Amino acid sequence: MTSELIVDVAHDKVSIALLEDKRLAEFQQEGRMAHFAVGNIYLARVKKIMPGLNACFVNVGSERDAFLHYLDLGFHWPWMEKYYSHTLSKRRYQTLQQVPRSEDECGKDGHIQNVLKAQQQMLVQIVKEPISTKGPRLTCEISFAGRFLVLMPFNDKVNVSTKIVSRSERARLKQIVQGLKPKNVGIIIRTVAEGCAAADLEQEINLLYQRWENTMKKAVQSASSEKPTMVYEETSRAVGLLRDIFNPSFENIYVNDADIYREIADYVGQIAPDCRNRVKHYTGQLPIFDNFNVTRQIAGSFGRIVGYQHGAYMYIESTEAMHVVDINSGNRSKQNDEQELNALDVNLASADELARQLRLRDMGGIIVVDFIDMAEPEHRQALYERMCENMQRDRAKHTILPLSKFGLMQITRQRVRPAMEVKVEESCPTCHGTGVIKSALLFTDTLESKVEQVTEMLGERRVTLQLHPFVYAFVTKGLWSLKRRWQMHYGWGLRVIPNQQLSFLQYRFVKRDGEEIDLHEVEELPQDPCRGH
Repeated sequence: MTSELIVDVAHDKVSIALLEDKRLAEFQQEGRMAHFAVGNIYLARVKKIMPGLNACFVNVGSERDAFLHYLDLGFHWPWMEKYYSHTLSKRRYQTLQQVPRSEDECGKDGHIQNVLKAQQQMLVQIVKEPISTKGPRLTCEISFAGRFLVLMPFNDKVNVSTKIVSRSERARLKQIVQGLKPKNVGIIIRTVAEGCAAADLEQEINLLYQRWENTMKKAVQSASSEKPTMVYEETSRAVGLLRDIFNPSFENIYVNDADIYREIADYVGQIAPDCRNRVKHYTGQLPIFDNFNVTRQIAGSFGRIVGYQHGAYMYIESTEAMHVVDINSGNRSKQNDEQELNALDVNLASADELARQLRLRDMGGIIVVDFIDMAEPEHRQALYERMCENMQRDRAKHTILPLSKFGLMQITRQRVRPAMEVKVEESCPTCHGTGVIKSALLFTDTLESKVEQVTEMLGERRVTLQLHPFVYAFVTKGLWSLKRRWQMHYGWGLRVIPNQQLSFLQYRFVKRDGEEIDLHEVEELPQDPCRGH
């Protein structure tokens, strides 16, 4: 299986699509000004102690206060508290070795009011983004994730991923890391470290420990502030996703933004120098998602109803409490007259698509799936095993239960950010839901008026007009097309291209540097009713 990563950078958001054998497997979309990403570290203060919940609320600058449970303080909290008080009060950075280790431990049966107080200052890390009405979820067990290792200050153990099954390899990796890591620092060896050379592990340990030192130095500088301060920001979404999934099977990584391209290229150059040339800067005329057929796959994969094989389809309903999936055979052509075998065929195909949908939408929490009823126990077991096999590629922690007697399968999946919701239904850009629009015959006149505004009033002589593919086909048809007439009248710097992401009568003007032109700020020109005739 080959993988490709497509990164679409717009002025207001970054969209990332992972293609496996040219098929959309994962999709992430994030605003460029988004904060509170998982992995960010804040120097924050306790706002309110909640003894009844054995937890507290912490101000990290979010609209809603973040939640920190007693058990998330960590086993070594007494030493952490001692280190923070020494370092932050003196306004001077100290290494973990300079502050004596506390022998006290934070037991599981303790009470938060006995170890924390209001306005207490400490470092916290986000483990779950704000979801709906809930604020971020926090932990005090700070960690820095790399490609091969995860570094955890205040710990002193070395653990190896259970997915590395070779005993000799586990012992080799553990021995290497034990000799390289700083004192009072714990290390988790990730699965991709299998077969890794000692020099690569040493380089990453030094890099991750440097991040910890830089984080504490920034915290010391911000200790006098009453407001929460972000002292460590997780790598960009593109680099973060790439760090977790990168492997030699990646054929290409396409990026349409020069800055993000250099950032990803530098990162790949560090972890896999031989693969750096696989990162490519996309400069084509078509939007990057249209060029790689991502837009069409997004439109077909998101939505309430998802079709997948021979007319079969599934309903996906998402609520605050859970996600519910209903499997339907639809108008599927029955190749076998036996209902049981047809139900098994549809259910197995739906298990393949459902595993993909969970990754694609990043659905978390409780998922209940209503499969088509099957009477044979071996068929029900085969469906359960198929689902477990499909979910092995899912990096999120999950649990799958066998079918109940009602034919329901229950799945729990780790949720660290809101489920991906992509609106695939198009809103009319002309009537905005009123049901009344101007005559479609005058749409080309409106377009020419906008071209005149951009080229004459704004002086943008090199500009790209993006149109829905149907409208693009009409504007460019024939030798003496509207496009050719506009170019002759307003300049040959005008380009017209299709964009599948636009709705039918929607259009967009983009400058040469990729910045979109806001036409709302341009005064309307009086239109000549005879223009174009």
